[in-house]
Amino acid sequence: MQDHLQIKMDEFLPLRDVVFNTLRQAILTGDLKPGERLMEIHLANRLGVSRTPIREAIRKLELEGLVIMIPRRGAEVAQITEKSMNDVLEVRRSMDALCIELACERISEEEVVALKKACDEFEQAVETGDIKIIAQADVALHDIIVRATGNMRLVQLINNLSEQMYRYRFEYIKDSSQHARLVEEHRMIYDSIVRKDKETASRVAKLHIDNQKKSIIDQLRLDRSNR
Repeated sequence: MQDHLQIKMDEFLPLRDVVFNTLRQAILTGDLKPGERLMEIHLANRLGVSRTPIREAIRKLELEGLVIMIPRRGAEVAQITEKSMNDVLEVRRSMDALCIELACERISEEEVVALKKACDEFEQAVETGDIKIIAQADVALHDIIVRATGNMRLVQLINNLSEQMYRYRFEYIKDSSQHARLVEEHRMIYDSIVRKDKETASRVAKLHIDNQKKSIIDQLRLDRSNR
């Protein structure tokens, strides 16, 4: 079986940061699964590094809430809970609605073209069935809308939340039964922005998050019942 946990060296970053980014991305994309134990020696061998940068990365991941320390067990990947998801999605729901309303007012012609292209590329990504490619295309589409607000403080706030959001987005996209709905919602968002219809755009943005929330809760409850 292929090991997806592979380190990508960066000449501009210290090794400890490269290790941290590698482990963080593995957690966000599900290569390291909720509840999985993070054993320093095992991870050091997999990544071909010493235990020191592994230990430092685990500490930082604990501060971000992606890793928890269990007495007599050590570090493990934090579970995705309904409470943690609700906290993130409540904030994201309001921010997305605001971003889309502002984009209706401020989006440039070039950004409209880019948004149409992003919608097309998302549909193409869905056809690949590759979850990582679909997630990246989804992020790229929403990033265009956020930038179209022209509000740099809002862009900064969204970016700060985006890494936490990525974990839940990935869980949602894993449910292939939702892909057609995602494509349709993206098209509705695009059309309402082009028409500068703020009311419809805001409503669809909130529905977009509500559907995501429902799907993830269903998956979490199904996982619990299967244990």
